[in-house]
Amino acid sequence: MGKKDKRKARHSSRFTDRTLEAWDFDVHPPGTLDLAGTDLSAKTKDKDAADEKLEDMQERLYELQVRYWMEKRRAVFVFEGWDAAGKGGAIKRMTAQMDPRGYKVWPIAAPGEEERSHHYLWRFATRMPPKGTIAIFDRSWYGRVLVERVEGYASVKEWQRAYDEINGFERMHSDDGVTVVKLFLHIDQKTQLERFKEREQDPIKNFKLGPDDWRNRKKWGDYLQAYQDVFDRTHRPDAPWVIIPANDKRVARLKVLQTAIDALDD
Repeated sequence: MGKKDKRKARHSSRFTDRTLEAWDFDVHPPGTLDLAGTDLSAKTKDKDAADEKLEDMQERLYELQVRYWMEKRRAVFVFEGWDAAGKGGAIKRMTAQMDPRGYKVWPIAAPGEEERSHHYLWRFATRMPPKGTIAIFDRSWYGRVLVERVEGYASVKEWQRAYDEINGFERMHSDDGVTVVKLFLHIDQKTQLERFKEREQDPIKNFKLGPDDWRNRKKWGDYLQAYQDVFDRTHRPDAPWVIIPANDKRVARLKVLQTAIDALDD
């Protein structure tokens, strides 16, 4: 998409001094990413070939991680998506051959007492990657405009202003040289229900399923609208969203790894 097709959305920045010129958040036009219209039909035709391709991609990601370390560059990968969409499995495959000294996975849950005493972005600012490393967020600061919005944990005023705050937070880091990529793993309701039932029967995985998951499922439409608003308000060239069709786990994992390779190999 050319620059002439992009909407220039000007917002007053809360992260700069009032005397400085407001940041110009170059946000793609609403509807550029259409969650409800995403094709989820892709299936793995040859599992052995897909697994072999996955291993090749893992090796390439390790090479790129080493390059980032040598060049003292930083990257942030944000994973969002429906419950049971496969975020954890995708992250596991993404990091399988990486040197653990050069990346950190941050699983994000509800904020603790100390974290609630700060601005909601504080706990994420303290987890951003040092030079030469990669940070991977399993859920993220987008909770403010997703679960906190839908479940009423944030006031309307709080979550409405959060889009500007998030754009500013990400832009601050991208301007500082950080590669920022945001991935949304998308499944349909039928697939989610099947995976919920599988987790119930699996003694190793049933800890992943709780009352909150079933409650959130009942608000599918509310979350669908919240996710679409996120794409419409925060999908930017410097920190793009990528929707990952995830009904088929192999398809999703290959797409995640290819996205990561494309982002790091610039």
